[in-house]
Amino acid sequence: MIETAVTALFVPGDRPDRYTKAAGSGADLVIIDLEDAVAPSAKDAARASAVSALGSGDLRAMVRVNGLDSMWLNEDCAALARLVARPGHGLTAVMVPKASDPVALAGLIERVQVPVVALIESALGVARVRDLAGVPGVGRLAFGALDFAFDVDAEVDAITGQVARAEVVIGSRAAGLPAPLESPSTDLRDLERIEATSRAARALGFGGRLCIHPAQLVAVRAGFAPTSAEIAWARGIVVAGAGVERVGDQMVDRPVLERARRIVRLAGQSEGSTTANP
Repeated sequence: MIETAVTALFVPGDRPDRYTKAAGSGADLVIIDLEDAVAPSAKDAARASAVSALGSGDLRAMVRVNGLDSMWLNEDCAALARLVARPGHGLTAVMVPKASDPVALAGLIERVQVPVVALIESALGVARVRDLAGVPGVGRLAFGALDFAFDVDAEVDAITGQVARAEVVIGSRAAGLPAPLESPSTDLRDLERIEATSRAARALGFGGRLCIHPAQLVAVRAGFAPTSAEIAWARGIVVAGAGVERVGDQMVDRPVLERARRIVRLAGQSEGSTTANP
């Protein structure tokens, strides 16, 4: 599921009362967050709550552990390794924040024995993105815009962030990984803006987006779905067939045809998701 997810919803680890609601929100993935969403004094309780919920097998979710250089990571990994040893556990993957060290990332994967989503949130992470993407066990990359902007002392909307996004997309593709997950929007209610920025992320090559509130899910999914105009164009190209060199005023070569076929496939997947998650 981590390979195909379009929406991935964070839920604070110290709010186990929200786990079930998040699982029923329609998000493709639920991420129980032990890092940014949890105060230092609540780390142990949040970890215990996550392990307890996932140990029953009734809940399936990813867990975002604390950073590779944090004092809580060792206990996070130990607890998750014990969880994975239980039959029927619900841990689908581990998200690693501020990933920048391929060796440390490989060591964590060896400990937890589940797929990892590496969250790229720093200049060093961007500089090493292809090495990180190539670590065996990494299933997908994600981008964290706020931490990246802080690290490089740039505005969140600066071109620096767009360059970093492009590196994450290219690094994912070069390593044979699925298209990465975009950074979450800080807007909670401006659904038009969420959809517009999600559509811009899709245009850059992202395949989905992290979400921090259930209200964002519908807008994110809409932003990553082909528009009606794109679908109409793509179907026209596909119907014309592989032997056609021109459709209307547009030349059609193999990349154009394959792009049209991809849009048609995405349209079908989007329609299925809409039916499954009204």
